[in-house]
Amino acid sequence: MEISTIILTYNEEKHIERCIKNAQRFSKYVFLVDSFSTDRTKAIAESLGAIVYQNKWENNYARQLNWGLTNLPITTPWVFRLDADEYLSDELISEIHQEFPHIPSTVSGIVMERKMVFLGETIKKGNVQWNMLRLFRYGKGFCEERWMDEHIVLTEGSSVQWKNCFYDDNLNPLGWWIAKHNGYSIREAIDLLDIELNFLPKEISDFSAEMSKDAEEKRSKKKKYANMPLFWRSFIYFIYRYFFKLGFTEGKEGFLWHFLQGWWYRTLVDAKIYEIKKHCGTNPDKIKAFVKENYQIDLG
Repeated sequence: MEISTIILTYNEEKHIERCIKNAQRFSKYVFLVDSFSTDRTKAIAESLGAIVYQNKWENNYARQLNWGLTNLPITTPWVFRLDADEYLSDELISEIHQEFPHIPSTVSGIVMERKMVFLGETIKKGNVQWNMLRLFRYGKGFCEERWMDEHIVLTEGSSVQWKNCFYDDNLNPLGWWIAKHNGYSIREAIDLLDIELNFLPKEISDFSAEMSKDAEEKRSKKKKYANMPLFWRSFIYFIYRYFFKLGFTEGKEGFLWHFLQGWWYRTLVDAKIYEIKKHCGTNPDKIKAFVKENYQIDLG
């Protein structure tokens, strides 16, 4: 298949073999943009035939991916973006082989559903459907720079949705997941504060770019969420997912997923927003100074 898959990595020896072998089933080339891993990620990838480039991590996923799009020796007309802890279902790989040769010239991006695997179980109930543009024509897509929820946006052409899914299946322990989401929470807090106060530059404004319909809908829902009262919104969101979207039918794994990702994490985000506003009010300069001093994040 005339597809190059790009995987961003840092210390992913637990996932990288599974990811590369999966990507090789539909890709002509598999590239890694590695942030100077200190484990065996690079060695494993090269032993499997992946092409590894290394670039310093700047605490910005979009910047790292866009560096790869600019600097990797990509010769295929299509690119697939894949995280190290992700893999495509057999059905989606079959769909790629069947549909790829017949993509209309007016289409520049393919949207696919991502499903979560948590504590070894696929979460089928309670989540909104996460549709993501992952396959796109080289030179006609890039990753927007945002604090959270970066999306591939197209500079030309339209996108279509395919039927089958890929999986996000991280094999690290629960403590790792909690620490990771604690780190995410300040970035999410910054994103929600920016929706409310509009105090950060918008990187995407300089481009004539188009997000997929699903990304636009997600962004619209996030704006509505940002206008809801602190703490109540995370509680309501959990109730909606766990009861109205039938998350309670997923057993203990489902409860932990919806509680931790749907309530705990979003309550932690709101707590950090509350902390920032308590110290800074809504003054953008004070917010930037507080975040830089206490979270070592420079908002410019």
